[in-house]
Amino acid sequence: MKNRKSNLSKIATPLVMCSALLIACSDTTEENSSTSIPAVAEAESLSTIGNQEIASVIQDKVSYSDDDNYTDWDNATSIKLEGDSASFDGNGGVVIDGSNITIRTSGVYEISGKLNDGQIIVNAEDEGTVRLILNGVEINSSTSAPIFVEKAEKTVVSLEDGTTNTLSDGEDYVYENSDDDEPNAALFSKDDLTINGDGTLIVNGNYNNGIASKDELKVTGGTIQIKAADDGLMGRDLVAVKDGKITITAGGDGIKSTNDKDASKAIIAIEGGTFDIESANDGIQAETSLLIADGNFTITSGGGSPETIETNENNQMPGMPGEMKDTAATTSASTETETESTKGLKAAVEVAIGGGSFTIDTLDDAVHSNNSITITGGVLEVATGDDGIHADTSILTKGGTINVTKSYEGVESKSITIADGEIHVNASDDGINIGGGNDASGRDFAATENTEENVLSINGGYVYVNSMGDGLDSNGSIAMTDGTVIVSGPTNNNNASLDYDQSFNIDGGLLIASGSAGMAMATSEESAQQSIMMTFTETQAAGTVLQLEDSNGESVLTFAPDKDYQSVVISSPQLKKDASYTLSSGGKATGTESDGLFTEANYEGGTNEVDFTISDTVTWLNESGVTEQAATGHGGMGGPGGTAGGRGDMFADLDEATREKAQSIMEQQRNGTITQEEAQAQLAELGVELPSGGQMKEPVQPE
Repeated sequence: MKNRKSNLSKIATPLVMCSALLIACSDTTEENSSTSIPAVAEAESLSTIGNQEIASVIQDKVSYSDDDNYTDWDNATSIKLEGDSASFDGNGGVVIDGSNITIRTSGVYEISGKLNDGQIIVNAEDEGTVRLILNGVEINSSTSAPIFVEKAEKTVVSLEDGTTNTLSDGEDYVYENSDDDEPNAALFSKDDLTINGDGTLIVNGNYNNGIASKDELKVTGGTIQIKAADDGLMGRDLVAVKDGKITITAGGDGIKSTNDKDASKAIIAIEGGTFDIESANDGIQAETSLLIADGNFTITSGGGSPETIETNENNQMPGMPGEMKDTAATTSASTETETESTKGLKAAVEVAIGGGSFTIDTLDDAVHSNNSITITGGVLEVATGDDGIHADTSILTKGGTINVTKSYEGVESKSITIADGEIHVNASDDGINIGGGNDASGRDFAATENTEENVLSINGGYVYVNSMGDGLDSNGSIAMTDGTVIVSGPTNNNNASLDYDQSFNIDGGLLIASGSAGMAMATSEESAQQSIMMTFTETQAAGTVLQLEDSNGESVLTFAPDKDYQSVVISSPQLKKDASYTLSSGGKATGTESDGLFTEANYEGGTNEVDFTISDTVTWLNESGVTEQAATGHGGMGGPGGTAGGRGDMFADLDEATREKAQSIMEQQRNGTITQEEAQAQLAELGVELPSGGQMKEPVQPE
C-alpha cells in the first residue's frame, strides 16, 4: 500500500487560494499591462484600448464639468405645479399655459408639486445651462413627454435629497405633424442631458422609452427607477454613468447608445453605480464601445437562460430546447423573433471590463462584441442559453474572475488570449472554442475556416472547463506557456477534451484534460514541455483518483476527474525527458481539492500502476505501459482500448477505403456541415454504428 503526500502545492496552491478568496483575488485593481508576452501584445493590437487601463480610457473619452455634479442652489426660479395649472416666482423666463409650462431661458428652476396631465418644455433662446431641481414632483402627460427638452445648450436634472419624483406618460403620443416622432420618451432631450443628486426619480415610459437624449446623457448620482415599453436609458452620442442606483425594466434594451454614423461616438462608459436591469432585448448595448471600470450589475435579458440547453445535434436554435429551426417554414413574425438580440453586455466595436461585479442571466450571449473583448478585472457570474463570452475577432483576459455556470459554448472567438485571471466554464457543447465570425459556432452555421489567425493562447491564469462537447476546441492552433488548465471533457466519443486542427504546443504550465477516448488528442510532438496521454481499456468512473509520481516516490500530481473518463492528458513542468514515473489509478486521496486537483494530498490504496520512462515529447500509455501513436493524419490522437490513434482505432477493422470514408463523415459532423443523425445514417451504411454517447460499438464490415 502506498501513502504519498503530494507536492503539487508548489504549482497550484495560489490558484486554490484564489478560488477560496474569490473577491480578494478579483478586486477592481486592473492588471499591469506591461506584460511582454508576444501573444498578449498581439491580442492588445486587436482591441481599441490596447494595453491601457480601462479607467484611463474612460477619462480620456468622457469629460465631466462642474455642473454635472450636484451642487447646492439658491436664487432659483420656483415653479409650483398645482394639478391642472402652475405658478412661478423668480426672474426666470417661464411661460404658463394651463398645465403646460415652458422654460425660455437658461438658469436654475426649482420645481415641486403635481401636474395631473401636463408638460414641462425647455426651449431656451440663449446659450447656457438649464438646471431643473426636482423637489418632489409628479408629472403625468397622456399625450407627450412629461419633460421635453426641445432646445438648450445643456440641461441638468437634479434630484433633491429625500424627495421622490415621478414622470409618467400615456400609451399614445399626439404630434403636431404626422411625420414627427419626437419626443419618444418620458424624459426626452434633443441636447445634452445630465442627471445628478441624491433623490429618487421614477420614470414610467408607457409610450416608448424611459429617458433619452439625442446628444450626450450623463448620470452622476441619484436613484433612478425606469419602466419602459421599449428602451430604458438612451443616449445617441454617449451614455456615461459615474454613480447612482439604476433599476430598469424594459420591453426593449435596458441601456443603449444609438449613433451609427460617427465611429468616435455612441460610447457607453460606466465608472461606478449599481444596476439592476431586466430587459426583453439586450441589457446594455453600445453602438461602438462599452467601457466598464467598476460597478455592480444584475442583468436578465430575454427572460434569462433556459432551464436546459440543447446541443446542436438537431440544429436547434439557442434557448429553444426541443424545437427544430425551419427557416423555410417560419412566418415573418417568428423570423423576427429569432433574430432579436437578447444579450447581456453587447457592443459593435469593443466590450472592455476593468472591474466590478456582474450577475448576468441571458437567453443569448452574456457578453458579446462584434469585434473584441478585453477583461482585466471584475467578477462575472454568467448563465446563458448561448455563448458565455463571444467576440467575433478577439478576446483577451488579463485578470478578473469569470464563472460561466451555464452555456451552450463558454468562451468563443477567432482569437482568445488568456494572460491572467480565473475562468470557470460549464458548457453543453464546447468549453472554449476558437471559431470566429458572427456566432460561427451556433446551432445553424457553416464550417469555420481554419487559418493561422485562429489561435487559443494560454499564457497564465487558471482555467477550468466542464464541457459536454470539446473542452478546448480550436479551428486552428493552441499554444500554452504558463498557467493551469483543467479540462473535464465529454463522456461521449463524438467529442474530445482537446481538439485542434493545426497544433497544440505547450511550453509551460500545468495541463490536465480528461474525458472520452474516441476522438481524444494529446499535445503536439513539437512542444518544448513533455506530456503523457493515458488511455484505459474501460471507462473509469467519475472520482477515480489518478496519482502521478516520479521514481523517488514524490508526487507530481493527484487528480480525481469529476466525470467518467477513459483518457487523460497530463503535461507539467515536472515531467522530464529520460526520467521514470508511475501512474496509479484507484485508491483514495485526501487533502485540499479544487476542480478535482489536490494540493497537499495523501494518496493510498492505488491498485492499477503503469511504470514508464519519458523518451519523447508525448508519451502514449495504456494499462500495459508505453505504446505508440498511430499515424492518422490528425496528429496527437489517442484512441480507445489502449492503442494510440483515435479515429484510426475507431475504424481499425475497416478496410482503408471504408475507413477514409468514415473519417470524412466524422469530420463533416464535427464541423457542422451535417447533423449527428446524418452522420449516424451514413456510418450505418458503412457498417459502423455510432451512438450519441458511450462507447463506439464494434465495427462490422459491410458485405
